[in-house]
Amino acid sequence: MITELRSWNIDRAADGKRPVDIGIGLNTDTIVSGNIGSPKRMDYTVIGDGVNLASRLESACKEYSARILISENTFAKLKGTYRIREVDRVIVKGKTEPASVFEVLDYHTEDTFPHLRECLECFKDGLAYYRAQDWTRAESAFREILSRNPGDGLAGTYIKRIALMRANPPGDEWNGVWIMKTK
Repeated sequence: MITELRSWNIDRAADGKRPVDIGIGLNTDTIVSGNIGSPKRMDYTVIGDGVNLASRLESACKEYSARILISENTFAKLKGTYRIREVDRVIVKGKTEPASVFEVLDYHTEDTFPHLRECLECFKDGLAYYRAQDWTRAESAFREILSRNPGDGLAGTYIKRIALMRANPPGDEWNGVWIMKTK
């Protein structure tokens, strides 16, 4: 979908139209599906915690400058080799337990994400430093990513967070989990 959207947006730009952007949130879980409602208004839908987490991940795409975010449940079920990076551990609105969030990067090309492999390694290091509250080394790792790929919004997000953490240190009890305030 993301690859096709990129092609479609090229055509839109040629026609002087603004690009369309989407975020995709995927979660693997048990849900309830079926016709729900009253006799006057019945809709086929899916409900449950699994659906809610997928919806929160879709919304989080903006915050993380991501196109495809998946849950740890989905990540655990993947078979094969995918270019994926752990993005964060978050507590989504309406929950109390943290969930790991991953970004799928397979749709990228060298043009859309230069130096992907090197950036993934650097991001992994930066995330570990961030969680250890080693702000200087974390910021250095994320700035290294931006020097290789200035378009990596996630590295920029972490640089902003580090500035927040320096201004308001989280304390020794902090476990690196980010609490999302919005749906």
